[in-house]
Amino acid sequence: MSANVPNVELIYHDDTLAVVNKPAGMMAHRSKLSSGEEVFLHDVLVQQLGKSIYLIHRLDRATSGCCLIAFDADTASLLGKQVMANELHKVYWAVARGWPKQSEFTVDYALDGGPGKRDKKPAITHFKLLGRAELPVPFQDFATSRYSWLEATLDTGRFRQIRRHLKHIFHHLIGDTSHGDGRHNRNFRMLGIHRMLLHARALSFTHPHTGETINAVADVDTEFDKALALFGDAHAIE
Repeated sequence: MSANVPNVELIYHDDTLAVVNKPAGMMAHRSKLSSGEEVFLHDVLVQQLGKSIYLIHRLDRATSGCCLIAFDADTASLLGKQVMANELHKVYWAVARGWPKQSEFTVDYALDGGPGKRDKKPAITHFKLLGRAELPVPFQDFATSRYSWLEATLDTGRFRQIRRHLKHIFHHLIGDTSHGDGRHNRNFRMLGIHRMLLHARALSFTHPHTGETINAVADVDTEFDKALALFGDAHAIE
């Protein structure tokens, strides 16, 4: 691993677990999909913290934000049970093309499990509109291009669920090269924003040893913050 890799921000930590702010562009761990990658969240944290870690859940390579880890097998097992029981509450921020007609809406659309997993399972995502923005860039028959800042929460955790649900309703996620719209991605690249605009903003869970409710909030990086600045006053909404 390169010595130039910066430390990962620790949002919350104690002797048994931590919540970290995963940078965009960093894969969580080595897998069949990681060919050619050299930097992994797991390895960076092992070197940074000087001890073994267990990743409790994963984020896509291009997604930033809250990621939960444990430092021992017992804690990992207890947190894993919370994951299986859908007891981790996650809040995501996304920037998508277009303006949805409703300020709050739900996408209930079954999804398969990704490559090689064709069986579809229920998938439900709840969206809340946090802000609207408009760029003076023509799109199709329109004089401008419109964008939305969305909050997303999930009842299920399917493969690339938010990204695929946004595509399904034609509000493609900005910066998504697999399920997005290249024309809108280019608009943001011209603004110096080259990352996928999906961020795991907040994570809440019950500490498996103390019973305390842990509420972790991850700040966005410079590029995501530049995108949020397009939304003017709405940028201050929490």
